[in-house]
Amino acid sequence: MKKALLLLNMGGANNLDDVEIFLKNMFDDPYILGIKNKFLRKLVAFMIVKGRLKAVQHNYKQIGGKSPICELTKKLCDKISSFENEFSAIDFAMNYTSPFTKEVLKKYENFDEIVLLPLYPHHSKTTISSSLDDFKKAKDELGVKARILLCDTFYDDENYNKIIISHINETISGIDTSDISLIFSAHSLPQSHIKKGDIYEKHINEHVQILSKMIKEQGLNFKDISLAYQSRLGPVKWLEPSLNEVLAKCDNKKALVYPLSFCIDNSETIFELVIEYAKVASDLDFSFYKVVTCPNFSDEFARFILQKAKTAKEINF
Repeated sequence: MKKALLLLNMGGANNLDDVEIFLKNMFDDPYILGIKNKFLRKLVAFMIVKGRLKAVQHNYKQIGGKSPICELTKKLCDKISSFENEFSAIDFAMNYTSPFTKEVLKKYENFDEIVLLPLYPHHSKTTISSSLDDFKKAKDELGVKARILLCDTFYDDENYNKIIISHINETISGIDTSDISLIFSAHSLPQSHIKKGDIYEKHINEHVQILSKMIKEQGLNFKDISLAYQSRLGPVKWLEPSLNEVLAKCDNKKALVYPLSFCIDNSETIFELVIEYAKVASDLDFSFYKVVTCPNFSDEFARFILQKAKTAKEINF
């Protein structure tokens, strides 16, 4: 039996020209803007891209002209492949930039089984539902007959959370954390998405509660632990509090930030958190500000992925 493990993610610009492609595909996604009318959605997407393109390209220039997400995910696939496993192929596909799902799936048209593992710890229609719809479209267009299995979200998986705490530990090794605030920063969503039934906020809140309990049980001593949201866009109401607000209220002027929504570092971690919010912290006279890296292609995360793949359940599209 030929089995493939396919990791799904949003993607990121591989070069400056890709920035426009990324923005167009993201804002034309009905799950993102919530506009069902295709013509209207494309028009709104066009206007947003036109207004934001140069600014976003400028941001990408500050991180080397591309997102690291594809390179890091490729390294993760290679690391997983280096361990003993049951798969004939381990690969990844992106939603908004190359390698697109359809071009990746073509390589596995004749496989017997494909296990899908979205690299999102929490469920949101804007991430997992969107990625699965993209996969289904590619599967139908290619006529793929393989048995499809899906891995569930893993924000509440003890082994995954041990990895997070291990990475936090490594980052603050040798540092007195008793006066440092630990901030879990999650990608924000418009509150309208939550009102329509998106369970993302529920998963985020539960995740912070789980991690806070585990951190205290392990004897890690932070001044306090809080949740903030990043990556807001436009005049609509978003999930709160924003990371700006949380940093402004941080009287001790010391913060360790963990990017809760992501498994792989991307422009929203290495630019937004590491560069933009570092400037915010500096303007607020912080004496300590540091961002923990995502699990990326660490050995423990690669092994976790293999274990998680064993729990996949068949899904009928």
